[in-house]
Amino acid sequence: MQPTPLADWPPHERARIHGVLTDIDDTLTAEGALAPEAGAALHRLRAAGLPVFAVTGRPAGWSEPFALSWPIDAIVAENGAVALWNDGGRLHKAYAQDAATRAANLTRLRAAAARVLRELPQATLATDSAGRETDIAIDHSEHAHLGEADIARALAILRDEGLTATVSSIHVNGWIGAHDKLSGARWILRERLGRDLDAEIDHWVYVGDSTNDAAMFARFPHSVGVANIARFWAQLAHHPRYVAPRERGQGFADVAEAVLAARGQS
Repeated sequence: MQPTPLADWPPHERARIHGVLTDIDDTLTAEGALAPEAGAALHRLRAAGLPVFAVTGRPAGWSEPFALSWPIDAIVAENGAVALWNDGGRLHKAYAQDAATRAANLTRLRAAAARVLRELPQATLATDSAGRETDIAIDHSEHAHLGEADIARALAILRDEGLTATVSSIHVNGWIGAHDKLSGARWILRERLGRDLDAEIDHWVYVGDSTNDAAMFARFPHSVGVANIARFWAQLAHHPRYVAPRERGQGFADVAEAVLAARGQS
């Protein structure tokens, strides 16, 4: 399947979009920081009255300051397990699993991480691991590097331990439970807006950049990959419907402009 340019997204379809769901790493950010173009686009979307929810594999602890400071409606962290939002200047946090379940899972998660590090001595835990409450992450491209064979081996070990495991643009993530980015998106729309995502999914666009976005690309009729998704194109089980002309936060800004222009709010 060849990528379809964002410019081919029909204006009448873009005009019907009334909300945005997005990944964070290498979709809103560049070199680990919110890209200026993405930040400006978030402000423009808010000014136009379009809600924006970020859904990420990053940990709750890492997400906290951004949930408070970015012009977004909420962040769903740890691949659908934790939701965070600004509630009148104070951080509000909610969980998809109860405290007893999270506590019971912690021992298994630690054991799985230890096995990966034992069988792959070249692997390291992600530097944001201290902020993780419901999952584990192996660094493959943020501060350390793992080749494709090592990434595949880490995935196999985590799955052998009974974990759900995916690969983002920077980490191999593993967790226990049926939640994922899609269930997290459904949850946050019910929690924050009282709305059913599946009933109005044609009015939302999802923006992402890597293989852990594949389920979102499959479910959303309007989905866009930022240009750096080319790195993962051959590995994607499901592709985005369109691809932005630019990478990372600039690509997200391209998507925001496409939506706002079609709505007459550019």
